[in-house]
Amino acid sequence: MTLLALDPSDFLSEFYISFWIPTAVLTAALVIKLPTIIRLWRDPLLRAVGGLLLLACGVFVFCTPSTIAAVNRFTGVPNISAPWCYSLITAFCGSCLLLIITWRNGLSDRSAATRRAMRWVVSVYSGVVVALWVLFLLADAPVERLRDLDTYYATTPFMREEILLYLVAHAVACLITSKLIWNWVRTEGLDAWLRWGLKLLGAGYVLNLIFDASKLIAVVARWFGQDLDWLSTNLAPPVAALSAILIAVGFILPHAGQYLHDRWRVRLAHRELRPLYQLMRSTSGEGVPFVLRATPELRLTRRETFIRDVLLPLARHIDTGLNRRSYDAALDLGHPPARARALAAAVSILDATEAKARDPEPPWGSPQDLEALGEAAGPDTTSLLQEIAAVSRALRRPDDIEAVRARATAPAESVAVHD
Repeated sequence: MTLLALDPSDFLSEFYISFWIPTAVLTAALVIKLPTIIRLWRDPLLRAVGGLLLLACGVFVFCTPSTIAAVNRFTGVPNISAPWCYSLITAFCGSCLLLIITWRNGLSDRSAATRRAMRWVVSVYSGVVVALWVLFLLADAPVERLRDLDTYYATTPFMREEILLYLVAHAVACLITSKLIWNWVRTEGLDAWLRWGLKLLGAGYVLNLIFDASKLIAVVARWFGQDLDWLSTNLAPPVAALSAILIAVGFILPHAGQYLHDRWRVRLAHRELRPLYQLMRSTSGEGVPFVLRATPELRLTRRETFIRDVLLPLARHIDTGLNRRSYDAALDLGHPPARARALAAAVSILDATEAKARDPEPPWGSPQDLEALGEAAGPDTTSLLQEIAAVSRALRRPDDIEAVRARATAPAESVAVHD
């Protein structure tokens, strides 16, 4: 039997993810957030989110081999992209820490511990960026490496320290950020969209730790004369790309999810009012004029206003006695109180529309006559106008309405005998 050795580099090359994919996802996240950032520019938290997404996009744009080669050619310095990319990664790590600290504690938390933590992050990661450039200037790296610089120069003086410094700084930031996020996820009372966004962010930073571990193992293996370069060149890049996608979606989800949820809720409310709207339109003989560019919120408001405007004069035809009997009948039929009120109102409105069709003026006359007689002469429409959504939902079940109406209008004796 011949045993075929599995080459990890060949196996992992099948799972290659282009760096332009996470760049596109991160850019989409930035574009989605941008209107809110511009509108609320004074909010430091939103500015931090925008800066972090911009840095993340920069990391993947400048860490792409084609861009690395272009920067090296433009400057005329072989491997100048190394400290530049490392600096972007380090700045991104620091921004992540600052954002999570600010986001988790809230802008109102101005405690000494919070301010001290933020100053520590800024000073340490600024110092790391400076050290990266100093080490590069001291190093000798004449051979351009586009994909395997970390392992190729793993044993070169000063480049060795530079590579180790950026990896350790990145790993420490990801470890702290991941811990803060997962502690936050366990907090009670979080919005569902925020909780799922935090879970995706946490998963993204855990993958970042796998990226760091892969790079560090490959580099340390070089120190001991071993070749595990595939960890750095074949495993780490797709892990970093997948991590970036999860982080971008984690930032998008709380905003986009809540936005879509609100839109769905508005559209659902608009659709639920359709039965009552159609009934009121048939009563008044006209409907809401169509406006092409009206927002869903505006269409919902216009429909609600139209229904209430038609219901208000129609209420003069409502038989309050029928309403009470219908409520009792709905309760007798086993409906809960809230549902019984909606069914009773639906029966009363249908009866009122029929009464208005027979006699446009109610027996007690005009609204002026009602005002002269006092408020007790007419039905109280306050609850009716407030519960139009429940009434409209009740109108979708004509069988229930007919059952309540038949029981409410039947003679008392026949109801008793039937019971």
